[in-house]
Amino acid sequence: MGIFCLINHILIRLLLKKDDGIFKCVCLGVGSVGMFIPNVELLQRRCLGLPQGSVWGNIAWAHSISEDLINWTPLGPAIEPSKPFDQFGCWSGSATVLPGDKPIILYTGLISEQPEPGYQVQNYAIPKNRSDPYLTEWIKPSNNPIIKPTLENASAFRDPTTAWMFNGQWEMTIGSKQGMVGVSYLYRSTDFIKWTKVDHPLHQKENTGMWECVDFYPVSTKGEKGLDTRVIDGDHIKHVFKVSLEITKFDYYTIGKYDASQDIYIPDEGMMDGWAGLRYDWGNFYASKSFFDPSKNRRVIWGWANESSTEDENVKKGWAGIQLIPRTVWLDPSGKQLLNWPVAELETLRDKNVKLSNTKLKQGDKVEVKGITAAQADVNVVFSFPGLGKAEASTLNNQEYKPSFGGFVDVDLADNKISLRSLIDHSVVESFAAGGKTVITSRIYPTLAINENAHLHVFNNGTEIVTIERLDAWSMKNPKMN
Repeated sequence: MGIFCLINHILIRLLLKKDDGIFKCVCLGVGSVGMFIPNVELLQRRCLGLPQGSVWGNIAWAHSISEDLINWTPLGPAIEPSKPFDQFGCWSGSATVLPGDKPIILYTGLISEQPEPGYQVQNYAIPKNRSDPYLTEWIKPSNNPIIKPTLENASAFRDPTTAWMFNGQWEMTIGSKQGMVGVSYLYRSTDFIKWTKVDHPLHQKENTGMWECVDFYPVSTKGEKGLDTRVIDGDHIKHVFKVSLEITKFDYYTIGKYDASQDIYIPDEGMMDGWAGLRYDWGNFYASKSFFDPSKNRRVIWGWANESSTEDENVKKGWAGIQLIPRTVWLDPSGKQLLNWPVAELETLRDKNVKLSNTKLKQGDKVEVKGITAAQADVNVVFSFPGLGKAEASTLNNQEYKPSFGGFVDVDLADNKISLRSLIDHSVVESFAAGGKTVITSRIYPTLAINENAHLHVFNNGTEIVTIERLDAWSMKNPKMN
């Protein structure tokens, strides 16, 4: 085994051009929220949006539908501020499908703007007409809110998860904090309307601050198939506990055991909560949300690429943040980490293809990959190298946003090979190393390398000879977005 360090380094000069290419297919929103599948043929996606511009405020739930996670048709907003219990914003939440294929959404509403960032309560919404295949309209019953905060955490009480059933009761968790202790409060209900707070949290950790967009789901220790959130225990099952740390604006997760009898999550030995822990993605990736896709027996995660630009720059661009390509996630055979990989449906957008093989790169060599649209491409490459005897390792400790990201990961280098897949989409680069063991997303805004002026190179800036065993690169078509 070896330690592989992937560093995604992009030089940012100046924002000049709005990107309008591939992959921004869901919404120009500010976070990831609930998704569910009323049937296996239609995917419903809801994500937070800024209906009145690209600056913070007046948060609503955008609504799009798709049959393949790639091509999307936008509908009107699913949930937007309109009632006293959400008049200052409809924030993140999750969907659950109740028995009888009855979808219900739990979401955070702001009833006032004080204390900052707002007084937060939990509400629910249901379809106005369940016979509508698109579930176009949603209603917010008058008995909202259904969960209120305590006085000490009224401004830090948000993002309810998808619920699961245990011993005849629904359970779900909500992110919060107590001082600098990150907390995931646990709630129970028999009817999904009247909720009772359990006397202990599902999980907590000191010195981690506010836990946003908590995600809690089972994974199989045998194979890549996903599990429904309702799967609680059994042989060959572990649980993933993911938090989005407000203090760092990155997502972190641990793998462990859900002790259902005690209603508590216990990370495996060696797992670390907070910014010392594991990540889905070591770059611009935040507020992710997962869901179980029964049509393909997989768990899919969706993350938000946030921005580092100023409010004025966001206004000039006309958007702030995008949803990234949905990814399938599963447990690595080692049990030490998760793997995530672009959903297979993305490959339907592949167009013109070019290949390279058995090409040696000495120190300083550079080879251009010609014949594709370099600014909008899917690139797979496998490198081989003589050995690790002279290898050096380094990492970047990002306490704040920087245009360079890096992360360590255990990989098997017995055959002296490493793979890398990069999705290039104008202002976004998503790189997947070693089959999804390390992933880095970067936002870039080039001034010269735009559209046909962009070029793709493979280079070696190390001291040892590296061989391109094989390279496959595709131009990518635009998805349907409206």
